[in-house]
Amino acid sequence: MDGDDALALADWRRRVSAMYQAARDEAAHDPEAAWTEWRRTRDELFAAHPQSPVPLVSRLAFAGLSYFAYDPAGRVSAEVRRADPESIELDVSTGEPVAFTRVGVCAFEFDGGDRMLDLFWLDGYAGGLFVPFRDATSGGETYGAGRYLLDSAKGADLGTDEEGRLILDFNFAYNPSCAYDPIWSCPLAPPGNRLDAAVRAGEHTPSL
Repeated sequence: MDGDDALALADWRRRVSAMYQAARDEAAHDPEAAWTEWRRTRDELFAAHPQSPVPLVSRLAFAGLSYFAYDPAGRVSAEVRRADPESIELDVSTGEPVAFTRVGVCAFEFDGGDRMLDLFWLDGYAGGLFVPFRDATSGGETYGAGRYLLDSAKGADLGTDEEGRLILDFNFAYNPSCAYDPIWSCPLAPPGNRLDAAVRAGEHTPSL
């Protein structure tokens, strides 16, 4: 990485953090409007930013990311339950596994049932909360390796509700960078973070 790359990456992180801050602010009044603006901003970043995960040769024809229609039922508040800390290395799309610690379990209702997803803390880098998942659409309508709900190390964080529960909005579920270009190394959702429900909210399988 040279100086130009470092400055571009820092700018990308600032923009992503600002995008999620705007979504948190707007969602208090109108979650769907917050999602619509989030989509618009993501499309701008993916189309033109030097750190876009879309390959350079594909950017000229890039017409925006594809999503399921907004579903109000996709926005849930999760109770973070205590769990014995467990060190785990998550497989990645390319390269060496990445070290995380399971720090809790997100418990919530979705699609008529009680669901749980493990909550991880990234051990290296700058730290941060991380919730990846797979569901019954993975490998078909959505990316086979799963999608991300929360990655606070990268600024992807919708915060908590008034009762302190973690907001997980599946409408904001997005693909890891490796879904667009295999040069990116991305942690993959482990078997324990597989939902048996079909989550038809959030981003589709890319078609670049």
